[in-house]
Amino acid sequence: MSFQGRFGRAGGTKVKRALGVQAALEWAFRVEKAQLELPLPQDVTEEGFGFGLEYVLLQRAALGCNVDGGQHKIGGYTHEDAEVIAATVAGIPDSLGGKRMAIRVAELARAGLTPDWMPGAVPRCVPVDVRRNRHGDRAASVVVGTERVLVRGKWRTLEVRACPVTFSPHPQQIEAARRGYDEWWRVLDWVRDGLVSGGMMREIEVTGTMPKALPWQCG
Repeated sequence: MSFQGRFGRAGGTKVKRALGVQAALEWAFRVEKAQLELPLPQDVTEEGFGFGLEYVLLQRAALGCNVDGGQHKIGGYTHEDAEVIAATVAGIPDSLGGKRMAIRVAELARAGLTPDWMPGAVPRCVPVDVRRNRHGDRAASVVVGTERVLVRGKWRTLEVRACPVTFSPHPQQIEAARRGYDEWWRVLDWVRDGLVSGGMMREIEVTGTMPKALPWQCG
């Protein structure tokens, strides 16, 4: 496909390819195979580390030329807009998760995945252990105490047994999954704003399209 066929022209002006931020991330990391680079600037300590888009702009300006991206893709070409996206992800600030979140965002994009927020998950009370015999499955019980009872005129000590139960999936597990999705969504919002306000993209235009916020609250 020709360059003009990919991006088109309107009145002689190149028309940028419009992508939502999640689609742009997947294009950069999955299609273009962009790589994260997370170096530590010499004058910045590990504590409180975070690039920010300003650092990306300064690094690009210092080059004095377009980023060719060929260093990452053996036998191929990594689009310079994909490099800009990767550099922006690398600049996620500590307040949004820093390096850990940058790696997570890149890995999800590379796999074409959205964080699992456990849709439809409802905690259910289930036995902690189930024993199987020839009669089928039944909840395992444990001794929780003893009682003295009078049986046919004689006192006997009998075990008091109970079936331990738990909730599966546990409410905290569901809460953690949805908190993780919300953190990812907030980072994508930050990346989108950075790419739009930075004006560094030459052939890709990041639109306002975002994944659903708090999808578990949708009717």
